[in-house]
Amino acid sequence: MAAFLIALTATLSALFIGEILGRMPCTLCWYQRIAMFPLVAVLGVALWSGDPRGRIYALPLALTGLAVASWHSGLYAGLIPEPILPCTQTGPSCTDRAAQTILGLPIPFLSCAAFAAITLLLLPKGQTR
Repeated sequence: MAAFLIALTATLSALFIGEILGRMPCTLCWYQRIAMFPLVAVLGVALWSGDPRGRIYALPLALTGLAVASWHSGLYAGLIPEPILPCTQTGPSCTDRAAQTILGLPIPFLSCAAFAAITLLLLPKGQTR
């Protein structure tokens, strides 16, 4: 339930930032959306149907999103050199600090936190005897 709510909140937030605030996502943001948006459907169906295998289907998406969000956060923080930027010259930049914040919080860090939380929630719990 918690992983579904985090994915839903992240998806609605991304849509709000793009569609209501009019901020065009950078290339890495698009990749993260590709991983996050299906998580809502996968986790929602698993939650609704009571299927515990939903975590098996959702975990690869969450891990992929976490990898891209971590890379994006590294670019934003300046830990990864700019020549490696995947963004085009005509689109929004992955390191543009003004375009990459919402309410003063860096969007790449928020995305990374969301994917990390979802990943941790989806990891198999230890067996107790």
